[in-house]
Amino acid sequence: MKKRMLIVMLVLCIAGSTLFAAGTPETAKQPEKMELTFFFPVNVGGAVTKFVDKICADWNALHPEAIVKPVYTGNYDDTVVKIQSSIQGKNPPDLFISLATQRFSMYVQDAVIPLDDFIAADGAEGKAYIADFLTGFMEDSYVDGKIISIPFQRSTMIMYYNKDAFKEVGLDPNKPPKTWAELVEYSQKLTKVGADGNVQRYGVGLALNSGSAQWGFTGFALQNSKNGENLMSDDGKQIYFNTPENVEALQFWCDLQTKYKVMQSGIVQWTDLPGQFLSGKVAMIYHTTGNLGNISKNATFDYGTAFLPGSKRQAAPTGGGNFYISKGISAERQKAAWEFIKFATSTERAAQWSIDTGYVATRTSALETPQMKDYYANLPQARVAFEQIPISKPELTSYDSTRMWRILNDSIQSAITGEKTPAQALKDAQAEADVVMKKFQ
Repeated sequence: MKKRMLIVMLVLCIAGSTLFAAGTPETAKQPEKMELTFFFPVNVGGAVTKFVDKICADWNALHPEAIVKPVYTGNYDDTVVKIQSSIQGKNPPDLFISLATQRFSMYVQDAVIPLDDFIAADGAEGKAYIADFLTGFMEDSYVDGKIISIPFQRSTMIMYYNKDAFKEVGLDPNKPPKTWAELVEYSQKLTKVGADGNVQRYGVGLALNSGSAQWGFTGFALQNSKNGENLMSDDGKQIYFNTPENVEALQFWCDLQTKYKVMQSGIVQWTDLPGQFLSGKVAMIYHTTGNLGNISKNATFDYGTAFLPGSKRQAAPTGGGNFYISKGISAERQKAAWEFIKFATSTERAAQWSIDTGYVATRTSALETPQMKDYYANLPQARVAFEQIPISKPELTSYDSTRMWRILNDSIQSAITGEKTPAQALKDAQAEADVVMKKFQ
């Protein structure tokens, strides 16, 4: 009898040990917690970093198993360098925001993954999610028919103008210039020269520095083209710098400085323009909608926003950053990154992001939210950017886009500084671009 009891007790001990080893609900092996690294740039004024931090903090509170760590990486150019360096060092960020124009380069470098499988796995919800993005932004998310990135901090270039300055010189503050001819006429009236002969206020400001000139010039090229042709083909493999229309557009830029003398001479910095506008040193500027939050908060005068003036037509360039997911990470991390992207671009968050920053709400459904309707009602200047999207097209986008930007920006600067004529500058740029593009054709 005692022997039987000993056997029973031994069996129970072995069973208990086995059960413990397998794990009880309290001790079962938990999924490994992840910390995702998220690179993001800021290329506008205002406290954008705190809004990115808020999105990540909200996600982290709900998803402690997949913490997203935001890492501010400077402006867009700085961010591209840091992304490429991290990829070469085999330590890529899990996800990042980079310019939509980088999609061809990121794809050909095998640095990012297509997102189509994630979208398909989400079924009808995935299809509806993609269909809800504004076409004007979604069109530059594709490479070879695959979705490479998701729109996030997107913008279009608009005109900001000082209504008080308009009134001062007898211009209707509710009628901004609609054509290049009107731009010159208005700018001449708005330019103010002091008794000492120095310019106290310029009529118009355009960014002509490397890294930004290509964005503004895309708009002028679209405005002056015969049929709305862009600086490149849709597949990013052909470049069209040296057209008569583009030469005419670059000559117009030079004329604003040298012939009409309504714009600051030399290279004008992108980052300087908002401050010059807010201080009254320039009456009209071409700038991103992403600066609306900064300008609306700090302007001490009545200001307006408007479509960009046109030549043969009115048109504008879209720009800004998209979400990408890195290729060199585990499938689990890629999945978590995808879920975070959907969270960050959800309808309510897309609306709030637009309100907080001035960027354009990227989703149609966001425009129907109560907070977005209130925002437009209280700040009608914000609606202009959204209304301009149907006549907007992507800025210069191609394979090896960083080099294409450098080629075009260098040629623009050579014309602005008088080193070359606009015709010669774009002719040389075309020749250099053609050599680079051969490898992708």
